[in-house]
Amino acid sequence: MQEEQEFITQLLNPKTQNQAFQRLLQDYQRPLYNHIRNIVLNHDDTDDILQNTFIKIFQNLKNFKGESKLFSWMYRIATNEALTFLKQKSKISGISSESLQNKTLENLEADVFFDGNDIQIKLQKAIALLPEKQQLIFKMKYFEELKYEAISEILGTSVGGLKASYHIAVKKIEAFVSAN
Repeated sequence: MQEEQEFITQLLNPKTQNQAFQRLLQDYQRPLYNHIRNIVLNHDDTDDILQNTFIKIFQNLKNFKGESKLFSWMYRIATNEALTFLKQKSKISGISSESLQNKTLENLEADVFFDGNDIQIKLQKAIALLPEKQQLIFKMKYFEELKYEAISEILGTSVGGLKASYHIAVKKIEAFVSAN
């Protein structure tokens, strides 16, 4: 925790800010990209959201209170940016969130940055049927291999609630994969 506090001090100090932010980008660009990509499923959208996420992180660092880990705070920003983007995209398109997600899944197979196979497409379709919060929990636990405690900090949900949601999501996905 002491090391993180020193890093935050470097990020806030105008003399060390640029170098510290470069380190932040180097350390977190790939994990945040993967996290956002798991939510929006589209490479180009992910790049835009990632850029907005780092802008928000930079602009709001002075407001970071240290009540959670820097990692959790940044993931919360990335999650909120991705969800807001999806809501705006569905509103602009004039279609429901579910329809937008189905359309994105259809385009996933043509995405040159998606290297999955038929089983992974089927898994994504099963995940798309879950409620939004279960989707987030499943993706963070299954794909990103985050611990329940980290997910709890990011989503502001109890560990017990997360475990129950994850278990229910797994059962629903297993049922979908078995039936299809």
